[in-house]
Amino acid sequence: MIKLDIINEVVNRTGITKTKAEIAVETVFESMKKALTLGDRIELRGFGVFNVKPRKTGIGRNPRTGAEVSIPPGKAVRFKPGKELQGLP
Repeated sequence: MIKLDIINEVVNRTGITKTKAEIAVETVFESMKKALTLGDRIELRGFGVFNVKPRKTGIGRNPRTGAEVSIPPGKAVRFKPGKELQGLP
């Protein structure tokens, strides 16, 4: 599923115009991006939780040359599915 599929589903279920549905979906995604950038937790009941966790530093290897590569610290977005999603086959 891609963003366009989500927009089309909003149009089909609500009957609003495609332009308004696109604005609504974009607004939701932008709000989520902004919250995660600020380090906030996003909890969507019945769906799951998005949060930002620190990523460790470390030493990796270049698969081609075998040379050691330093992995800098960073942050990664994590998703923990809710109970309803965990029960999917």
